Amino acid sequence: MRVTKHEHACLRLESEGRQLIIDPGSFTLPLDDLHRLVAVVLTHEHPDHWTPEHLRRLRDYSPGVPVYAPAGAAAVAAEFDPITVAPGDTVAVDPFTLTFHGGRHNVIHESIPVIDNVGVLVDDAFYYPGDSYAVPEDADVRLLAAPIGAPWLKIGEAMDFVLAARPRRAFGTHDMTLSRIGLDMHRARLKWATEQNGGEFVVLDPGESVEL
Repeated sequence: MRVTKHEHACLRLESEGRQLIIDPGSFTLPLDDLHRLVAVVLTHEHPDHWTPEHLRRLRDYSPGVPVYAPAGAAAVAAEFDPITVAPGDTVAVDPFTLTFHGGRHNVIHESIPVIDNVGVLVDDAFYYPGDSYAVPEDADVRLLAAPIGAPWLKIGEAMDFVLAARPRRAFGTHDMTLSRIGLDMHRARLKWATEQNGGEFVVLDPGESVEL
């Protein structure tokens, strides 16, 4: 499996010539080189994780491609007939197997409603939590996409999330709100956390990939 990081929270997974797109949002440039797209996953409803324009473009490439989303995101994206998923669900979209975890977005502030959010574990190997610190139970996470900058994120808590997930490898995502200096500083913190359990931290900029 190849995992490509795009701007902010968007990820492209490729296996056996097929593609899976996760969280194509407002900070992400239009995706190209799309072929044999089998599914789109939205972890939650915030616009930095999905836009109608992205979904329309993806449907133009692959008419009828299924969109999986938690209840809140499924409601706001209703025009795309998304398939609602919840923590504990497993979905097979050949060649990928997706399991969903968590359930709630991390708290931003008491004045802002807490919404639905699912983390997605792909092929029991790659994990991305969306906007949460939910850790999949009993998973051997070979590669972790770890949020690295957000209004809801405190870097010490992000480090604790990486320590709890114990990935073999990790990279930072959800990063478009950070300056270059802030990004490098937060990467250094997550690198330390990854290495505490013998893992390797990989630096990925938009368009760069890592193989599982």
